[in-house]
Amino acid sequence: MPHRISTVVLALIGSLAVGLGLVNLRAAETGVTEEFVTIGHIPATVFRKAGAGPAPVVIIAHGFAGSQQIMRSFALTFARNGLIAVTFDYAGHGQNPKPLTGNITREDGATVTLVKETEQVAAFARTLGDGRIAVLGHSMASDIVVRFAGRNPDVAATIAVSMFSPAVTREVPRNLLVIVGDWEGMLKKEALRAVGLVSAPVEARPDVTYGDMTAGTARRAAFSSYSEHVGVLYRTDSMVEAQTWLDQVFGLSRPDGPEVAERGRWIALLFLGLALLVKPLTGLLPVVADGWAGAGLGWRRLWVPLVVPAILTPLLLRVLPTHFLPVLVGDYLAVHFAMYGVLTATCLWWVGKDLPPRDEPICSRSLFVLATLILLAFYALGVVWPINTMFTNFVPGVDRLPLILAMTAGTVVYFLGDEWLTRGEGSARGAYFASKAALIASLGIAVALDFERLFFLLIIVPVIVLFFLFFGLISRWVYRRTRHPWVAGLANAVAIAWSIGVTFPLVAG
Repeated sequence: MPHRISTVVLALIGSLAVGLGLVNLRAAETGVTEEFVTIGHIPATVFRKAGAGPAPVVIIAHGFAGSQQIMRSFALTFARNGLIAVTFDYAGHGQNPKPLTGNITREDGATVTLVKETEQVAAFARTLGDGRIAVLGHSMASDIVVRFAGRNPDVAATIAVSMFSPAVTREVPRNLLVIVGDWEGMLKKEALRAVGLVSAPVEARPDVTYGDMTAGTARRAAFSSYSEHVGVLYRTDSMVEAQTWLDQVFGLSRPDGPEVAERGRWIALLFLGLALLVKPLTGLLPVVADGWAGAGLGWRRLWVPLVVPAILTPLLLRVLPTHFLPVLVGDYLAVHFAMYGVLTATCLWWVGKDLPPRDEPICSRSLFVLATLILLAFYALGVVWPINTMFTNFVPGVDRLPLILAMTAGTVVYFLGDEWLTRGEGSARGAYFASKAALIASLGIAVALDFERLFFLLIIVPVIVLFFLFFGLISRWVYRRTRHPWVAGLANAVAIAWSIGVTFPLVAG
């Protein structure tokens, strides 16, 4: 009876959290109209305040592995305050059908393609408003909008979020605001360096405006509290700084301060509610095994399969070919997962817990398949749909389906080995989180060995950590219900392969 009561309570709390999240996310869109357009081959969205007349236009560009949806909080904030905002998908990202051309690490490579697409969007944007324009770019796009603004003197203001750009000078771009998450140490230094080009000989400080806005030399660095590389896009601090900067540049008066499209906390609440709903929903899953399947390793024997794959995988892949998919960095991740899984299985064999051992509890194959399909169905409805609607593009085009299948082949090997390693009767407490920490460390070694190619992995580490926390909690509940670690293992393998295949940029050749 107590178990049933706790399940009902979780279901009620989860449902309430989901409901509150959705209601408030919809409220952030109140009074804003959205028009979906295609600029040549570029999918874009125009945000306006309902019934508003001509106004300045802000072109908003997303970062690496992002899409126009991830910049939605800025677009809604600007529109609610009477500006016109335009978001779009860069080549290789989101729903843009064109792959990204050129070397991503060279200024004369992919940068040229991205600047040209920004020019296309700007040409369209200039027809929408009163003739005044500004640009905002995040991460990778911060450099792109800086370069674009340097070529277009009609750009009145540039807002660079999580900026890294060697193109910033004392004169370029006009009226630069740099917004950085308070947990982005290196980028905070870069922001102050860029502002210091104008403030010198005075040492630049955050939240202080230097230069002359009328002359176009204004510079300001703002650090958004409690945020990292992705969270900075949802902080109220970021929205207020950006809108206030644009008001000052365009001479707009707002006595009561700007309206903010608060979405970050409600997105977090939505996904917290969805996670809580998994616990009662696992009651719908069948019991797959008649005992607790898994390696059941204590710490004495666990350290070998934890440490060996983490060290050997990046060392082996440094000399083995990993370029085989037209998706930036994704092909390396797929091979890393596969190699890591193979080495984990080998270590399990070495310590006498091979996959699966002869004394494995009896497992019903039909119930195993049914449980996995039910879990995948929940992921489709409870993860893919809300992420695509509220966070970033998460629905693949037809051209990405083969990539997802190829990457699933790698992630399945890893997750089957890892779930078996960390589950079972007598398994060491904290084994699951230790194994994920080992994988993160392994990816860090890989980046150190090939920084030029793999440095983008550093950007998505916080997202990978959130993935493991969210799906790790789900896999724990699923295992307790089904008694077999491979139900969640297979479903989570598909989930991460889907995430990589949908979000990582497609590249030409």
